[in-house]
Amino acid sequence: MSNKSLINATLLAALLTVGTAQAAPEALATAPVQSAGIGQSSAYDAVVEAVHQTVVAAQVSGAVTALDVKAGDAVKAGQVLVRIDARAAEQNASASEAQVKSAQALLDVAAKEFERQQQLFQKQYISQAALERAESQFKATQAQAAAQLAQSGAARTQSGFYVVRAPYSGVVAEVPVALGDMAMPGRPLLTLYEPGAMRVTAAVPQSTLAQLDGAKGVKIEFPALPLDRRWLPAAQLQVLPTVDAATHTMTLRIPLPSPVQGVSPGSFARVWLPGAAGTLARLSIPASAVARRADMVGVYVVDAKGVPMLRQVRLGRAAGDSVEVLSGLSAGERVALDPQAAARLR
Repeated sequence: MSNKSLINATLLAALLTVGTAQAAPEALATAPVQSAGIGQSSAYDAVVEAVHQTVVAAQVSGAVTALDVKAGDAVKAGQVLVRIDARAAEQNASASEAQVKSAQALLDVAAKEFERQQQLFQKQYISQAALERAESQFKATQAQAAAQLAQSGAARTQSGFYVVRAPYSGVVAEVPVALGDMAMPGRPLLTLYEPGAMRVTAAVPQSTLAQLDGAKGVKIEFPALPLDRRWLPAAQLQVLPTVDAATHTMTLRIPLPSPVQGVSPGSFARVWLPGAAGTLARLSIPASAVARRADMVGVYVVDAKGVPMLRQVRLGRAAGDSVEVLSGLSAGERVALDPQAAARLR
């Protein structure tokens, strides 16, 4: 064989090798589309509530002179939250205390006078009527002193209403007032809640609640949380005994067993209740297989030859590391677990 024929044969073998390498796609990590028959369930919009939530309002009127907390602050029981101008109340309390001292002095004089009258009566220097008048004067002075003391206590208690303290340890949710605002009796100053005890509340049809077997199969979904903290099983249920006459729904409360990170009063939630009968075949895929391109949501379906093809799908709810597929896939198809690697092989 000549040198030219040898070179041509070598080039042909190299081209065939390159073509074969390009034709064989990389091995992609795939997972099958899972199909599971699960009980029918229905979702109801719910809201997170604090079991202990208090709207702290003013008991007296006056300008707000100090605002020691803001929304989101953690406070302890007895901590000062708001101070209201109490100068007039303090002066009234001081005046009442002065009147108490005056009444006490008059009482001391009346007591000594009554004691002297008793001694004179024993020596028969005065009559029984004179002694009774002295006793009556002493008791009247004693009653006036007691009334002044009670009035002073009421004035001092009234002055304490100008300092608003936390009724229990909790978190400040809202502060609708600012420095200089006029506080009025009954006007909310702030909202306080206890973060350690919260619940989920939903309005559920009366017929649906009648089919429940306690808390079995009941789940709570927090759509705003990451997948690993989105779902929580219900430990117990509380159904209020009243029925809404307009909607024929009852209030369902589900206590949260422990504080959930990222969940606060007012957060949106869903309550999933199991159905009475029947099953639905639902498809699911690993969440890592989902490819998002702007407004398009799809997956790379890998055929029998290992070639990936992008296909648009419609997804449902997520549970753990998997996500429900509502349309676009069939049970048994395989999807690429790494959409970026699949896109490079197309």
